[in-house]
Amino acid sequence: MSTRKSPALLIVVPLVLLASALFAQAPKLGKPISAADLSDWDINILPDGTGLPPGGGTPVDGARVYAAKCAVCHGPEGKGGANARLVGGEPIKNFESEKTIANFWPYSTTLFDYIRRAMPYRQPRSLTNEEVYALTAYILSLNKLIGEHDTMNAQTLPKVRMPNRDGFIVRFPDKTP
Repeated sequence: MSTRKSPALLIVVPLVLLASALFAQAPKLGKPISAADLSDWDINILPDGTGLPPGGGTPVDGARVYAAKCAVCHGPEGKGGANARLVGGEPIKNFESEKTIANFWPYSTTLFDYIRRAMPYRQPRSLTNEEVYALTAYILSLNKLIGEHDTMNAQTLPKVRMPNRDGFIVRFPDKTP
């Protein structure tokens, strides 16, 4: 049995110790974030509608916003373009099935949250709350999940029952009474 030390070990151990010492001495970077700064990014919407902002919109209003800001990627009436279609879709049979809003998404509030955070693709978070409600209403209407004259707002949107709501296995069920 040899008592010789590995040359790599003789180099790595001192480097790790030196790096640890340097990081311990490092100045604090950045500045503390205030509650006001954080509130601009605290925009999550829960499935029950908690966190939905004030405002509202109709499918008619949403059609105008869609034509101006969404159709170039998702095609006319959400039937597909350069990006995924938003309307229709056969029931999901397997992992490879096409997933659309009507056949996959479990909550209408998730649609609102996604549009608000990520759309339009090149200008995320640029839509007003009214535009997001209107687009949500328009897409739900195209999928025949609400009427073409229904208004979506913080009270009505969580009440929309999506067809695939029960298609998911809840890993961490809500334990509140």
